[in-house]
Formats: sequence, structure tokens, C-alpha cells
Amino acid sequence: MYQKILVATDGSALSKKAVRSAVDLASAVGAELVALYVVPRYPVSYFEGGITVSTQDIARIEKQWSDEGQAVVDAVQHSAEARGVNAKALIAKSDLVAEAIMAAAKKNKCDLIVMASHGRKGLKRVLLGSETQQVLTHSTVPVLVLR
Repeated sequence: MYQKILVATDGSALSKKAVRSAVDLASAVGAELVALYVVPRYPVSYFEGGITVSTQDIARIEKQWSDEGQAVVDAVQHSAEARGVNAKALIAKSDLVAEAIMAAAKKNKCDLIVMASHGRKGLKRVLLGSETQQVLTHSTVPVLVLR
């Protein structure tokens, strides 16, 4: 059925539910698991002209975000391996989360993407957008969305 499953996580409670389901599915079908956390870049242009942020501070903050993301995917990898699932932990740095998820799926030759939907509705969905919706709309790989 599936050979390699990518699970996108942000460490939230809802994405942890998606991770559990992805590990269960990978275990059931004998697939490999790729855990992905997308780290945003520091929003330098947001502060342009307002406050000065040193390059050292930006580097420190981006490293902190990367370290936090690495801890999340490492935990997924350990959890999967404890269940006998071969797993890989990945970090991607991008402001375009949906694009990074699809690119990682393609690069790693994944045949399923598993992710959570945060269930935003109405104005929040319009204003904040939906990374899940973007992946569903543009992915050439099947997507399993959990809520």
C-alpha cells in the first residue's frame, strides 16, 4: 500500500494526534516514516524601520527555533522506532510551509502525506490561511488530514 509516509508536525496537541495516526499506519502497512518540522525564517522585514535587530540575535532566535523543531521530530522518530517503524527526522527552513511539506515529500519519495487540520473557520481561516488546504490543493501525493 504505502512505502514511505511523511508526517508534518508543529509539536501542537493536534499534530501529535496526526503523528500517532501516522506511526500506527506505518506500523500496520510496513512503511517508513519521515517526520517533518518546518521552521520559519525570522521576519526581518516586519521590523524594518521600527527597531534594529542584530544579526547575532536573529541567528540565535533561528537556532532556537531549529533546535525546538529538531527536538519535536527526534521525539517522533524515537516513538516510531519504539514501534518497529523505520523513521527519519527532518527539519526544513521556509516561510512557505505548504511548499516545504510538498518539496520534502517529493525529495524523500513519499507516497502519502499525513497532517493535521487546525480547523480554523470563517475570518480566521481567510486571514491566517490554511497550510493543510494548500497541501491538499497542490500536492501530487495523496494527503491524509486528521482533525
